[in-house]
Amino acid sequence: MGKWTRRGFIGAGLVAGGALVVGVAIRPGDRTDDLSKYVAGEGEHLLTAWVKIAEDNKITAIIPHGEMGQGVHTALSAMLAEEMDADWAALKVMEAPAEKEYANFPLVREFIAGGKNVPGLVFDTLNGVTLAVAKSMDMQITGGSTSVRFTGTGAMQTAGAATRELLMRAAAKDWDVNVSELRTAKSVIHHDATNRSAPYGQFAAAASKMKPNLHPKLKSRNDYELMGKPLPRLDIPAKVDGTAGFGIDVKVEGMKYATVMAAPVHGQTVLRLDKAAAEAVAGVISVHNMGSYVGIIAEGYWPAKQGLDALDVEFTKTDETSLSQDQLFAQYGAALDNGKRKTLHKAGNVAKAAERAAQVIEAEYTVPYLAHACMEPMNATAWVHDGKADIWCGTQNPLGTRMAVAKALELDAENVTLNTAFMGGGFGRRAIPDYVLQAAKLSKVSGHPVKLIWTREETTQQDHFRPAVLGRYRAALGEDGMPLSWESVFVHKMDPPEASHVPYAIPNQKIQVVESPSHTRLGPWRSVDHTQHGYFTESFIEELAHAAGKDGYEYRRALLADKPRFVKTLDAAAKLGKWGAPLPKGQARGISIVESFMTICAQVVTVDMTDGNPRVVHVACAADPGFAVNPDGFEAQMQSGIIYGLTAALYGEISLEDGAVAQSNFHDYEILRMDAAPKIDTIILQSDAKLGGGGEPGTPPIAPAVANAVFNATGKRIRKLPMRDLDLGLAS
Repeated sequence: MGKWTRRGFIGAGLVAGGALVVGVAIRPGDRTDDLSKYVAGEGEHLLTAWVKIAEDNKITAIIPHGEMGQGVHTALSAMLAEEMDADWAALKVMEAPAEKEYANFPLVREFIAGGKNVPGLVFDTLNGVTLAVAKSMDMQITGGSTSVRFTGTGAMQTAGAATRELLMRAAAKDWDVNVSELRTAKSVIHHDATNRSAPYGQFAAAASKMKPNLHPKLKSRNDYELMGKPLPRLDIPAKVDGTAGFGIDVKVEGMKYATVMAAPVHGQTVLRLDKAAAEAVAGVISVHNMGSYVGIIAEGYWPAKQGLDALDVEFTKTDETSLSQDQLFAQYGAALDNGKRKTLHKAGNVAKAAERAAQVIEAEYTVPYLAHACMEPMNATAWVHDGKADIWCGTQNPLGTRMAVAKALELDAENVTLNTAFMGGGFGRRAIPDYVLQAAKLSKVSGHPVKLIWTREETTQQDHFRPAVLGRYRAALGEDGMPLSWESVFVHKMDPPEASHVPYAIPNQKIQVVESPSHTRLGPWRSVDHTQHGYFTESFIEELAHAAGKDGYEYRRALLADKPRFVKTLDAAAKLGKWGAPLPKGQARGISIVESFMTICAQVVTVDMTDGNPRVVHVACAADPGFAVNPDGFEAQMQSGIIYGLTAALYGEISLEDGAVAQSNFHDYEILRMDAAPKIDTIILQSDAKLGGGGEPGTPPIAPAVANAVFNATGKRIRKLPMRDLDLGLAS
C-alpha cells in the first residue's frame, strides 16, 4: 500500500490509567496532552488519535467521519484493525468529538499531497501545515468519497501499524526476547518459543513511553485478513432493532418542539406577520419572526405544524419573484452566447482541427435543480442557556457546525457542545448547518430546549440544490468517424475541478465555463459536478459514435485504448450486461463509463420501452476502485448510487415558479420506488491504483446509460432531464 511517507507521521503517548492512544502526531510533537480531555472516560487518561487501548484490552477506533448509511465506521475500523492485528469483532468505535484538535487534517493533507512520496522531514512539516489548515477551516467533513481513500489510507492504516510495532517492542522488552520472535493476532501478542502470550492492554503503559517508529511497515494486500473480505456493517444491528439514535430521536428534559416557514423565494424576508391565528392553536407556545423565516414553538410537533398552517405572513418582493424555469434557462443561454468564458482545459487547436472535419456534431444538454430528498427531514435539538449551547444533530461536518453555532450565537466555541447522531441520509445536504442554526436561535429566543423538525415541504423547498446546468458541445469528426476535436461550454462550476474533463484520446480539446448568477441556494449533491458532466460527456460521445456509424461500446473502447483500467472496466460491464445479445422487441441497451473520485465505473443498462415510458429492467455495473476494503459495502454503495441517479434521470426536477420552488413533497418530487427498481449486478475489479471512493461513483454513469438505451430503443435522443415528461414512444 506504499511507504510510510505516503501515509502519515505517527506519534504515541502514554495516558495515565494504563491506556495507550496512538494517532498521527503533528509537528512540533506529541499532542496527547491537548487531546486527552476530549476522549478520556472514567479511569482513562487518554489522548486523541485514532485508536485507544485500555489495560483491560478494550480497543476503540476513533473515527472522524459521520455514519449516514454508507458504512464508514465499518470500513475505517477494519483498516485500523487490519494493520494492528486487532480483534475486529471486539473493537469498539467512537465518533471523533467536534473539537478543533480533531480537525481531519489527513483529509486535507491527501487533497494537497495526493499521496505522493513526500520525504519524511517534509512530511512532518506538511502534517503541521495541514492540521493548521484543517483547524482554520473547521474541517471534519464526511463527503466527497474521501473517508476510505483519504482518512483510511492516510490515518487509520498507519495508526494501526505503528500501534502494533510499539506494543511488540514493549512486550519484547518485558519478556527479554527479540521483537522478531513475536507474532500478533486478534489483540494478543505471542512468543511461541516460550509459549507465552498476553493481550495488548498489558503492554499499553510501557509502549506509550517508547518513541514510535516513524516508518511502520504496512501489510501487502496478499496478507490482508480483514480488508478485501465481506464484513458485517457495525451500524446495522442497532438500526434493525430500533436502538440506533438518529437526530430526530433526541429527547431532552423539558424539550419543546419547533418548526419553521422560510421565505418561499430565497433571499426574501418577513414583511408582515400576524401571529394571532397561529398563537390560538392549542399547544402553540410562541411565534417568532426570525427575519428570513418564522418559527413556531409548541408542546409537540403536530401543534407546531398546525400553527404553521395558520400563519398569516407576507414576505418581501425581490427581482427574482417573477423568475420562471424557462426564464432561468434563457438566462443561461444568453450567458453562453455573450458571457465571459473561463477555460478549464485546453489541448491542441480545435479551430484547425475543425477545418479538417468530415462532419461537425453539435448538441445542447440541460439538467434541472435537484433536491437531496433525505428520508429523515432536517432536524436538530438545541438548548441555549446560561451562556452555553448544547446541540444534538446529525451533521456531515460536526466541527464546522459547532463553530457556526458559536458564531451565530456570539458564544466562545468552548461554550458550545455538539453531540452527533446517525443521519437518515445526507448526500451533501447535511454538510450545510442552516437547520442547526435555526434550532439554536429558536432555543435562545424562546428560552426552551427546542427540537426543530422541518416539514417535508420545507425540507424540499429550502434545500441547497444541485445546480441547474446548460451545456453546449461541439466535435469535429475525421473521415474515419473518430473525433478530431472536442469543445464544451457550460454554466456553473462547483467541484471537483476534473469533473468536466474528457477521458477519451481526443487530440484537440477546449472546455470552458461561464458563470450565471442564481438566487436559488446551491450545495453539494451526490457526486457533485460529476452528476451533470457524466451525463453530458457520455451522451455526447454516444452521439459521435452514432454519427460515425459505430457501436457505442466499441467506439469508446477505441478511444480508451491507452487507458487499460478504463478498457478492463468497460469490457467487464459489457460482458456482465450481455452487450450485443438479442433482446425482446421494445428493449435495448445503453452504455457509459465515468471516472469520479478515483474510481472508474461503467454501466450497461437495459430498458423496456414497450409502453412508451422507460422502465429500467437491468443494470450491469463494473467498478474499479483500486481495492474495495469491504466488498459488500462497496457493492451496496454502487447499488445506492445507481438508484439515486435513476431517480434523478427519470423523475428528479426542482423547478421555479415566480422565483419559488414549485415542488413540495414526494407526490411532486418523485423518487424511484421498489416496484420500479431494476435488477442490479455488480462486479468489483482490482488494480494497482490508489484506493478510490465508493459513495458517489455509482451515480454519474446511470443517466447517460439510460438515455443511450432509450435512443437505441426508440431513435429519440434525450438531451434534457428528467425523462418523465418527454415523448419517448417508439419511433414509427
